[in-house]
Amino acid sequence: MDLSDHPTFRVAACDLNGQMRGKRVPASYADKLGKGAVRMPLSALNVDIFGADIDGSPLVFETGDADGILRPTGRGPVPMPWLEGAPPLVPMTMHAEDGTAFDGDPRHALENTLKRYAEHDWNVVAATELEFTLVDDASEVLAPVKDPRTGRPLETPDILSVAQLDAFDEFLNALYDGCTAMGIAAQTATCESGIGQFEVTLHHQDALRAADDTWLFKALIKGLARNHGFAATFMAKPFADDAANGLHLHFSVLDEAGHNIFDNGGDDGSDTLRAAVAGCLAAMPDSTLIFAPHAGSYARLVPGAHAPTGAGWAYENRTAALRIPGGPPAARRIEHRVAGGDINPYLTFAAILGAALLGIEDDMTPPAPITGNAYDHDLPQMAADWSTAIDRFEASPLMPRILPPGLIRNLVMTKRQELHLMADYPEDSRWRVYLDTA
Repeated sequence: MDLSDHPTFRVAACDLNGQMRGKRVPASYADKLGKGAVRMPLSALNVDIFGADIDGSPLVFETGDADGILRPTGRGPVPMPWLEGAPPLVPMTMHAEDGTAFDGDPRHALENTLKRYAEHDWNVVAATELEFTLVDDASEVLAPVKDPRTGRPLETPDILSVAQLDAFDEFLNALYDGCTAMGIAAQTATCESGIGQFEVTLHHQDALRAADDTWLFKALIKGLARNHGFAATFMAKPFADDAANGLHLHFSVLDEAGHNIFDNGGDDGSDTLRAAVAGCLAAMPDSTLIFAPHAGSYARLVPGAHAPTGAGWAYENRTAALRIPGGPPAARRIEHRVAGGDINPYLTFAAILGAALLGIEDDMTPPAPITGNAYDHDLPQMAADWSTAIDRFEASPLMPRILPPGLIRNLVMTKRQELHLMADYPEDSRWRVYLDTA
């Protein structure tokens, strides 16, 4: 995509809540992006869900709210198909004045994790399954989306319905066209168990590219939905009495020869797979804040609601937090099922893949895989509420081995500020905060 074909374009990096923070710049900036032409306060990647500075943050008054330098990620410009003329967006990452990576940038956190895999001559292959809900937010109360065929609100879920896919054919066609234009490898789309809920799977590929695609996909869905007269949200629980939105991460690890190190030729997978499972389980409760980052996230993490609440694993069992899918041994992988749809993709990838690598490097051994309903087992539990999740994340002995200290500090300060602000926010109005930001 040629930036000079447009009078202006956007540059944006990802903040701790997964929001795009950046600028609109003239076409003349195209040749200067790699030279640090775009500057922005480091604190811009550490604002709360309302977009406000964090009280007491060392990134603001203590350091004079110093600038960082935005540099292209290497993805190159992508169109924004939800805007007229599909203007370009150039994904960026934040750097300090001396050129070093800013440790408060969540994409850098994932890059650092993947560099540790590369030290073993390994490459992580990953894919995401994203659930989202189409809704009507035109009134004071969030309502189910209207059926395009009748103009009446949907009243029931319609699991794996082809008829409902056809009802939203115009929107889904635009979605696939948008994915193609942006270089996002979208695979299947299905109707899920919530009213107006859909799931789209993205292609298995290099983990950093998969995280980029997930971040861009969320922006694409939200923008396109508005063009079609409704809204799309990744809120973990849009409606109290309906299904929740999750994000499942599938990953495997290839060695230098391209062999899957989780494959032992059989159905059970390798010792390395089990060590990675053990690492994920060990870090899971302390990582709850990453997987459930917002005030409404914890309505999803309840027993019997199809979202894992205990740190357990199993073969071919969708009630478990970690599922080892069946299929050919060469495709053996881990499916991490804990995260809500409202997460920051880069933080989620970094937390999961970092935990798996800890398990491998420390040669951890997992407990026996569970059978039957995971909710019937006595398992280490995820944090039950937002406040507890923040405290556990901050005090965790494992998190500093997975994420940089500056990011841990910034995220804790951000979430404590949001916790305080949301305490005074009417619960039935919180959807206004999270509808477009989750």
